[in-house]
Amino acid sequence: MPHYLLFYKPYNVLTQFTDGEGRPTLKEYIAVPGVYAAGRLDRNSEGLLLLSDDGEILHRVTHPRWKLPKVYLAQVEGVPSEADLQKLREGVVIKGEKTAPAQVALLEHEPHVAPREVRQYHPTPWLRIVLKEGKKRQIRRMTAAVGYPTLRLVRVAIGPLTLGTLQPGQWRELSENERRNLFRALGLNPDHPATLRQRPPRPRRPGKRRPRQ
Repeated sequence: MPHYLLFYKPYNVLTQFTDGEGRPTLKEYIAVPGVYAAGRLDRNSEGLLLLSDDGEILHRVTHPRWKLPKVYLAQVEGVPSEADLQKLREGVVIKGEKTAPAQVALLEHEPHVAPREVRQYHPTPWLRIVLKEGKKRQIRRMTAAVGYPTLRLVRVAIGPLTLGTLQPGQWRELSENERRNLFRALGLNPDHPATLRQRPPRPRRPGKRRPRQ
């Protein structure tokens, strides 16, 4: 049976299982063979990752065609005006391309997230941002484009899946109800998981042995 895991990626951990520079990776936390992360969080970001050995799920979670919303909490430097929030909602231009419309709200109260110290020279409010696309370092570049650098970024939901009670470094299998809800959100029949294709193995480079996960 395929595996479907939820993991709370800590700060300073790479979203991969091996690293030639000896930096912290998923291997230090997850010992389930054959699973891969559906998308990435950059090293300095935290929060929810979905991992699986089900290639169709990995594809649909990350492909913009399926418009699966991802919810983030972003702590920014300075208090954005309503005009700046509206720019984020409508899309900002990054490297010549405009980002897709997003849901953006300024939170009135600090959210309940695992504590971590960040530099605080100015007011550092939190934004709740919902995206249906996932370009590299997108939220950090979006907030910087309107003048409010992101100090901390935590992903709290992927479609119907949420962090719940997970703490940094913890993981668990999806419950059957969570699995069914995810399948429905991705346009799949939850009663027929056996029809899903498996992720093909990555080609090996000649002369190099692929490290085990």
